[in-house]
Amino acid sequence: MNYCAGDFRSAELVSLLRQADVVVTNPPFSVFREFVAQLIDYDKKFLILGNKNAITYKEIFPLIKENKLWVGFTPMSREIYFDVPQDYIDEGLDAGKDRSIVIHDGRHMARSQSIWYTNIETPRSYWELDLWKEYSPEEYPRYDNYDAIEVSKTAEIPVDYFGVMGVPITFLDKYCPDQFELLGCTYSYGDCGCHVAGTDWNAYLNGKRMFKRLFIRRRRDDFKE
Repeated sequence: MNYCAGDFRSAELVSLLRQADVVVTNPPFSVFREFVAQLIDYDKKFLILGNKNAITYKEIFPLIKENKLWVGFTPMSREIYFDVPQDYIDEGLDAGKDRSIVIHDGRHMARSQSIWYTNIETPRSYWELDLWKEYSPEEYPRYDNYDAIEVSKTAEIPVDYFGVMGVPITFLDKYCPDQFELLGCTYSYGDCGCHVAGTDWNAYLNGKRMFKRLFIRRRRDDFKE
């Protein structure tokens, strides 16, 4: 095995990348966009850690929409912990402000808002959601500035609704492309086709700004009488 140090864009690291079959790493979040772009450019299979909010990055969301990148097998609700140097732990605890330092399995570790991103297929990609709840206008209000309904919990996606729906970004670890279309997100580059022109791209419900939303639609051939 070869070891080397340096920027992932250096000639030495690019040379190793060309030889690689699969890339597995935890890239610095500050260069996550550039790192993913490089992996895509070199057509590499990968399994990498990234911030959950990277789902809606301008450079990342189109890849998810085009099914070139998706969330890995670990559920988004599950926290990820890292071993970190003792001086990092001491500094965080002494400052009394580093909430990422927690006790896990009886020892101090760093908690990270991370998920796995990959372009390697997993069984989860083919697991269809078991939908059960029926649609009603009272339970599924429409956004002020999108022609779509709000679904606050993935588990409550209505079984009998085929219009556009706004769902939390955590929907992605339940996303089956055979069951749903991923149409967009609450950013201009994620235009789902039902945004009210001239309004804020953030989704609003009764004047209240919602957290980031993905817009999805059921596939008609998924519905069974």
